[in-house]
Amino acid sequence: MFHIVFYEPRIPPNTGNAIRMTAATGATLHLVEPLGFDLSDAKLRRAGLDYHDLARVHVHPDLEATLAHLGQHGSGRIYAFTGRTKASFAEVAYQPGDALLFGPEPDGLPEHVLADDRLTALVRIPMHPGVRSLNLSNSAAIATFEAWRQQGYAGGV
Repeated sequence: MFHIVFYEPRIPPNTGNAIRMTAATGATLHLVEPLGFDLSDAKLRRAGLDYHDLARVHVHPDLEATLAHLGQHGSGRIYAFTGRTKASFAEVAYQPGDALLFGPEPDGLPEHVLADDRLTALVRIPMHPGVRSLNLSNSAAIATFEAWRQQGYAGGV
């Protein structure tokens, strides 16, 4: 239903948690290389537990390949999550096939990615002032469940 994209993730348990979350929501997880870990990493597998067989995970060599894949298999709408905007993620009317793009820990998406004109919008998850960021897998879960909620939790029980 939705495409969750981790651009150059670095912390294995965050990706493992995202594998579990995408299995639970029916979303597809896309990982943009280079990764900061090996996919066979024990911490990644432990966090994902036995959900690897239930999740759809694609690894792409770079952002160009990822965007090309999403152009063929998604809605064409890509929402980049960043603290460098005032637009709230909750104001978006998500559609099936939308992609939610998240940057690596701890810095987030780099400027050259945020400046890409193929992005539909830059959005943020609100939080109290003085807090630098949320955990990557938590951010992805918050956004995915909001998008899925807007679809009436289609396919969920």
